[in-house]
Amino acid sequence: MSSATTYLQNATADLGELRAHFAPAFAKIAEANLERERTRTFPHEQVSLLNEAGFGTLRIPLDHGGFGASLQQVFLLLADLGEADANVSHIWRNHLAFVEDRLNAPVSDTNDIWLERFRAGEFVGGGWTEANNVTLANLVTTVAEEADHYRVTGTKFYATGSLYAGWLDVLGRGDDGELLTALVRADGPGVTLIDDWDGFGQRTTASGTARYERVRAERGDVFPAAERFAYQGHFYQTAMLSVLTGITRAALRDGSAALIGRKRNYPQGLTEVPSDDAQLLAVIGEVSADAFAAEAALARAGEALDRIAGDDDGAQRRLIAAEVAVSQAQLVIIAAALRATTNVFDALGASGVSEERGLDRHWRNARTLASHNPRVYKARILGDHLINGADPVPNFAALGRGGQGN
Repeated sequence: MSSATTYLQNATADLGELRAHFAPAFAKIAEANLERERTRTFPHEQVSLLNEAGFGTLRIPLDHGGFGASLQQVFLLLADLGEADANVSHIWRNHLAFVEDRLNAPVSDTNDIWLERFRAGEFVGGGWTEANNVTLANLVTTVAEEADHYRVTGTKFYATGSLYAGWLDVLGRGDDGELLTALVRADGPGVTLIDDWDGFGQRTTASGTARYERVRAERGDVFPAAERFAYQGHFYQTAMLSVLTGITRAALRDGSAALIGRKRNYPQGLTEVPSDDAQLLAVIGEVSADAFAAEAALARAGEALDRIAGDDDGAQRRLIAAEVAVSQAQLVIIAAALRATTNVFDALGASGVSEERGLDRHWRNARTLASHNPRVYKARILGDHLINGADPVPNFAALGRGGQGN
């Protein structure tokens, strides 16, 4: 969707060409994925490799120095990256969302500067969530005006990608109570990043605590939160679903390789060689169907977001359509990922649980990501919309809770 007043333009990229461009980087990232998972080594080099390849400029139009990709293409590429390394793919979620926000913003000198930063490879991390059950209604973080700048004070958790970032995206309240988002330098005075994420999955995403003590934010780097792009929540959710899709494919890849390499079968087996056993082959076939369903659902969700991007006239109608598509995709993809990462072990025997293989990482990562997206509510919301015409789009302001994708 093109807009004369924002940076959004019709997508011009070809998915095959994009995949060919990033395939070498994805392959290199996949090489040591198992070792990084085993040792909890943070993928600084891998994030930098993608920056050098221009991954952060995927959505930026060609005439502004980017690739001109559609949202659907971005999410499918995130799935490719998720197959290579689920943590690295997850790390890019906040950056790509902020790029999308600036593309939806009015053309201005300030936003021209941000596009230049993206082209230069400057990376955005951060988080909006506060610990101890703090919601939007009682947000503690402040963005206080001071002379010609602002000062940010507060503590955030789930600050995904912060250890890799040059900029941190922080949500807080202004002096008049208005919600503001402030972009601050990650290495600025008063910023403390703590590696205290203790989840059993996605362990190298740097999703721990970020503390801000009177951190300076320039006027051109502070924006009203109410003006964030309308489909922000759907973007964050779909980015998670991209990673889950990649994990499902990784389970298929690694499970297939393990079955091919398996030498002994159980006494009850149909054949002496496990890779000839029809029941074990059926397990892999089912996992392949899960991977297929996940990617198909992801593509449909991405397509729905492409239809809403830049469409101010049909915004509410398309927002509802996007909510339905993304909710349906959540139900399909989360179920497929958890099923595939569990059932793949049925084809492998006891050797499949070897720490050396590390196949458990796929389930741990999938379960962790699934717990970030509340699928438990989605079927009810969809049914209420389809049968009773209820609006499926949550009003987080009225609820007093919500944030970067629910």
